Amino acid sequence: MTLKEAVEGREYIIKQIETDDEELNAFLFSLGCYSGEAITVVSRKRSGCVVSIKDGRYSIDNQLAEAIVVE
Repeated sequence: MTLKEAVEGREYIIKQIETDDEELNAFLFSLGCYSGEAITVVSRKRSGCVVSIKDGRYSIDNQLAEAIVVE
């Protein structure tokens, strides 16, 4: 499932990032968003969601949420 379908408040493990954009991949990696890392959807908004990765909280849009595959 993608992060867009994830349940709010539940912790998931990132399985993979589905994007061919190397710049986007590098950006996500700099946030700590990579395969094997834990991620939690803190809240949802119409345009995206707020996620918690390690000690940080980030707002991501729906397009980016669809690229993050979790289990």
